[in-house]
Amino acid sequence: MPRILVIDDERSIRNTLKDILEYEKYEVDLAEDGLKGIEKVKNAEYSIVLCDIKMPKMDGIEVLEQFAELAPDMPVVMISGHGNIDTAVESIKKGAFDYIEKPIDLNRLLITISNAIDKSNLVSETKILKKKINKKFEIIGESEVIKAVIDMADRVAPTDTRVLITGANGTGKELIARRIHDMSNRVSEPFVEVNCAAIPSELIESELFGHEKGSFTSAIKQHKGKFEQANGGTLFLDEIGDMSLSAQAKVLRVLQENVISRVGGNGQIKVDVRIIAATNKNLANEIATNRFREDLYHRLSVILISVPSLNQRVEDIPLLTNYFIRQICGEYGKTEIKITDSAIIELQKITWTGNIRELRNVIERLIILCDKTITNEDVLRFAVPLK
Repeated sequence: MPRILVIDDERSIRNTLKDILEYEKYEVDLAEDGLKGIEKVKNAEYSIVLCDIKMPKMDGIEVLEQFAELAPDMPVVMISGHGNIDTAVESIKKGAFDYIEKPIDLNRLLITISNAIDKSNLVSETKILKKKINKKFEIIGESEVIKAVIDMADRVAPTDTRVLITGANGTGKELIARRIHDMSNRVSEPFVEVNCAAIPSELIESELFGHEKGSFTSAIKQHKGKFEQANGGTLFLDEIGDMSLSAQAKVLRVLQENVISRVGGNGQIKVDVRIIAATNKNLANEIATNRFREDLYHRLSVILISVPSLNQRVEDIPLLTNYFIRQICGEYGKTEIKITDSAIIELQKITWTGNIRELRNVIERLIILCDKTITNEDVLRFAVPLK
């Protein structure tokens, strides 16, 4: 049952609202001033608060400001018999869900309460969904090397500093990039990923910067590129070592000027994008052989994060193995399979050329091919690394 808090210094109004709202099947608490209302919000969760503006001890606007810190997602409807347009505007600017004048129109009040509760429920559902999504990108491990990487990511996340993530294929570079975004001030804005290795060199500029209609044969309509799609958020340039030199030059210009030009367009479009790049290549070698621009490297590598290979963190294999068993059995709707300690030891002996991605594939293979328990013999038989 939705719970509503009514804060008003007039007893008759408090009691009338309580009677009406309880008749509508809401649970109602009352507070005669702002200070008592704040105490109640500290000690209980409310679906919505109805708050008078003109009250002794603390007026409603001050109470609203306190609620913005205590419970930022809680809808607050401001009520006043002495209101004007300026008061209403100030209330909305301070974060109020709505503003209602006295004498209260009960139909409007009930509709407002219903809408506010719907919004509150949507916010809660969105948070739950985000947690589920974020769990998909969880970083598993307790080794010192991976803890150092996580610590570095957490330190840099609240800033807008550019980050270059290096490491072999399958080590989890994208997970680090997503963690930085999820812990940044840009978390509510898009996280846009571009796999630079998967896009043909002749299309990379259109993919990054967009194009105007008619700019080339297949450009039948205007297209916003990844920089525009990521505006306000984070652009993750994966495998940037595979980007063409011409595209590198244009990316460098964007990093310098924060503006883009669509292919076939003359106008400049301002963008606010945080860049996180990743590569499995040795960029020093790429620079030495003129395949990567040194000035772009220095623009991207304000913070360097090197992700260790799985062979450098074999002590994390038991954790990763059990995590993948739970995940994969859940996806298949299977009863969770067991794995013996000797099987774990055999997994730790393998040289993992494909890193964590390869380990997950091996665990999936073992779950499919084994019975209720994965043994060391199963690992020796089925977990055959690439020779």
